[in-house]
Amino acid sequence: MTWIILGMVAVFLLYCVFMYNRFVALTQRTKEAWADIDVQLKRRYDLIPNLIETVKGYAAHERAALDAVTEARAKATSTHIDAGGITPAMMEAMAGAEAALGGALGKLIAVAEAYPDLKANQNFAQLQTELADTENKIQAARRFYNGNVRDLKIGLQSFPGNVIGNMFKFKEEPFFELPENSVEREVVKVAF
Repeated sequence: MTWIILGMVAVFLLYCVFMYNRFVALTQRTKEAWADIDVQLKRRYDLIPNLIETVKGYAAHERAALDAVTEARAKATSTHIDAGGITPAMMEAMAGAEAALGGALGKLIAVAEAYPDLKANQNFAQLQTELADTENKIQAARRFYNGNVRDLKIGLQSFPGNVIGNMFKFKEEPFFELPENSVEREVVKVAF
């Protein structure tokens, strides 16, 4: 009888160790995923000044669009979040700043479309391609992060994971979602 009880205790302890290690792995993957987003955002921030300088030479009188991108970039870079201390409020502020930056960049590209010489400029075309590639990488990194957050939330909300997670003080992370009124959520109108 004591062997059965000892066996059950051993199985329970092994399960607790397994769940603890699983939560550690999920937490680390979530932090790694946030770091991927951070890397891509920094890449985007580094590309923007070069894009602005290229457009400035051709569209100097389009000052409002250039200033909007500069201001949005400054706001987005000031809302940097460390992977260890993400809160829903911080995530919402960052998502709003990123959405504003995306909208300002879209307007800048639209302004650039009005200048055939600029569109033909190899440097501008390369920067535009790199920016589009970076935007795609940001989307992929955001999906990867949100997938890891989802897995962590499921583990922490499911029984018996919730008991073990609470016992060791694991916490859920917020999703990185765009605000409802984001420019990126609007339907693109195409006219021929």
